[in-house]
Amino acid sequence: MNVVEKSSEGLSRTFEVVVPAAELNAKLAAKIEEIRPEVRLKGFRPGKVPAGHIRKMFGASIMGDILQEIVPEATQKTLDERKLRPASQPSIEVKSDADDVLKKGADFAFQIAVEVMPEFDPVDPKTLSVTRPSAPVGDDQVDEALGELARQSQAYEPKAKTAKAAEGDKLVIDFVGTLDGEAFDGGSAQDAELVIGSGQFIPGFEDQLIGARAGDAVDVKVTFPEDYQAAHLAGKAAVFATTVKEIQAPAETAIDDSLAARLGLESLQSLKELLVRRFETEHAQASRMKVKRALLDQLDEAHAGIDLPGRMVEQEFESIWREVEQAIKSGELDEEDKAKSESELKADYRKIAERRVRLGLVLAEIGRKARIDVTQEEIARAVNQEAGRYPGQERQVVEFYQKNPGALQALRAPIYEEKVVDYILELAQVTEVEISREALFSDDETAPSEAPAKAKAPAKKAAAKKSAGQADSGGEDDAKPAPAKKKAPAKKAAAKED
Repeated sequence: MNVVEKSSEGLSRTFEVVVPAAELNAKLAAKIEEIRPEVRLKGFRPGKVPAGHIRKMFGASIMGDILQEIVPEATQKTLDERKLRPASQPSIEVKSDADDVLKKGADFAFQIAVEVMPEFDPVDPKTLSVTRPSAPVGDDQVDEALGELARQSQAYEPKAKTAKAAEGDKLVIDFVGTLDGEAFDGGSAQDAELVIGSGQFIPGFEDQLIGARAGDAVDVKVTFPEDYQAAHLAGKAAVFATTVKEIQAPAETAIDDSLAARLGLESLQSLKELLVRRFETEHAQASRMKVKRALLDQLDEAHAGIDLPGRMVEQEFESIWREVEQAIKSGELDEEDKAKSESELKADYRKIAERRVRLGLVLAEIGRKARIDVTQEEIARAVNQEAGRYPGQERQVVEFYQKNPGALQALRAPIYEEKVVDYILELAQVTEVEISREALFSDDETAPSEAPAKAKAPAKKAAAKKSAGQADSGGEDDAKPAPAKKKAPAKKAAAKED
């Protein structure tokens, strides 16, 4: 086999590989002798079919298999001998005519085009300096949370039979909805609970029950919103024949042991301790996010001059741009981006793609030099955690990862990234500073631009996600008189550089 490097520009390499016909024939002969004892053909004793006859009958097919084996073997050998680390899957272009190789005994030639990982010396973690912010959990924070829990666990007590329903009261009602006098599917319920002012039902429904008494029958007239989730009801006028069966007024909810008991805890003190632990975890996560962001900024700046594999950047950009296009279609594009042209947006997000790839390469190289790896135990733990997100489907999720190396890699990559970040922070100069909770959570959203591209984490996204239908509580039952679902806040498509 002859290998010639045809070009070398930046990180791109092109090699031409020629396997002489004599070498191919030798492999063919060896393969025929290997399978000959197993060949069964009519007119010949088992294992006694002449090699020439096998060659005549099956030579083309066997040679095709040989060529299929030669390409990956020769490609890997070419890279190994030159100690090249590919940044992406090599591209193969066969130069020979298949018939000439199989039938006329010509040489077999193909071309390997590959982008290699850049060679660079990453910054010494000991030279980095970052600040790790922290915020204590304040009593006012705990008190505020207790107040919110008290509101969420609001108790109610029956009002007098003659009392009128008021804002904040909970009503127990039966109702039957009609369109043009005809009842419609999903428009009826019995013993439904409704808190006036909660916004549970479509606009106008709850207000018409203010002043009603237990036992009253009220015809509630409403018009479904134009954007209602049930298309056959959107914009339609409806009447709900409603019977008020019971009216309950909010009862005073004391913040004491009884509140803790309703939440399944022994005492108010244990509830407070639970809240403190929760807030401490939230603060630690926010602190980690800020220190990691500062670290990534330094790493990005320190390695601004390294060459980036073009194909890797392009793949990362395409992934980001798909999100941007989806955000444009759904009207969820960031306000700052709405006034920009497509070319301006692409330029901005290409810079983000370059940053991601650069940080992915840097973290991978630091981890490689430090011999950081992800253990099988860590992978198994991650798979089990992912499976736990799908109750009743745990086995299918585990099997999914067992059968999909790419999905396993998607779990491995963030674990590897966090281990490398931990390694760097252990060596870097980290200054602890106490700040307020407000400052800790200001600008606390970790943007996709901050996340390195999971380019070359050693070794090998994830289980099938729930469908929109599974995630939604929907169906026509949700389109009864009421559920006016709140619109989800707009998601960022792909965050910009700070």
